[in-house]
Amino acid sequence: MSDETLEGGSGRSLMDRLVHAIGGEPRDRGELLELLRDAQAREIFDADTLQMVEGVFQVVEMRVRDIMIPRGQMVVVEYDTTLEEILAAVIESGHSRFPVIGEDKDNVVGVLLAKDLLRFTGVGSAQRFRLDDIMRNATFTPDTKRLNVLLKEFRSERNHMAIVLDEYGGVDGLVTIEDVLEEIVGEIDDEHDTEEDVDIRDHGDGRFSVRALTPIDEFNEQLGTQFGDDDFDTIGGLLMQHIGHVPKVGEMATIDGCQFRVLAADSRRLDLLQVMPPDSE
Repeated sequence: MSDETLEGGSGRSLMDRLVHAIGGEPRDRGELLELLRDAQAREIFDADTLQMVEGVFQVVEMRVRDIMIPRGQMVVVEYDTTLEEILAAVIESGHSRFPVIGEDKDNVVGVLLAKDLLRFTGVGSAQRFRLDDIMRNATFTPDTKRLNVLLKEFRSERNHMAIVLDEYGGVDGLVTIEDVLEEIVGEIDDEHDTEEDVDIRDHGDGRFSVRALTPIDEFNEQLGTQFGDDDFDTIGGLLMQHIGHVPKVGEMATIDGCQFRVLAADSRRLDLLQVMPPDSE
């Protein structure tokens, strides 16, 4: 990136121009975000750039457990399975990385990359197959780690997936670098993505991650609630009506015993909620 791009061709940095436009330096992160939103409204940069910047701030506030794929939804490979069974699992799921487990999902012994199986797809190559020869070491991370720290570790260690551990050392789920990046740039769709578990993710401990645009009837069906949908179509709309404004990240509310916490939002809309239904306590 050139100096001219950084300075906008006027001899001043983007931040200098923003501060001059607003009339003072931001005192905290909240004021900085408001400064950036005002700058976008003045078309100093586009809405997509603002969304990514807001995503970076959200990642700092979120933890691994907020976005991980829960243990029950992990697609795994058993250590003592055959090559044919492994290939069938790879083809069916379309994933590129698989935890390799021993006796159960608490015993993750390594990670298998689908690309490493290519050498065993020829005639007679199955006889040479040994999972130990191609299995990679697994990376583990606590579910309390902040996403910005995890992203830095992913980059420095050139790793793309980590096994998530709970406070007792058991496997809680898994998280990928794509999961973290999606919190910054939005959903990254590929040919294997489906609409399943996009709206509501069950973390298995009474907590759910719920997209704010989830229809209320779908929310009721999966979480056992009985919210009405006469006035609002989505669970985010219901929450905003209850609170009376667009809630900020970290803001909490309880509706009919159902606990909500905002995980991702900007000045105009809600994106992701953490939900604990009444019967989960």
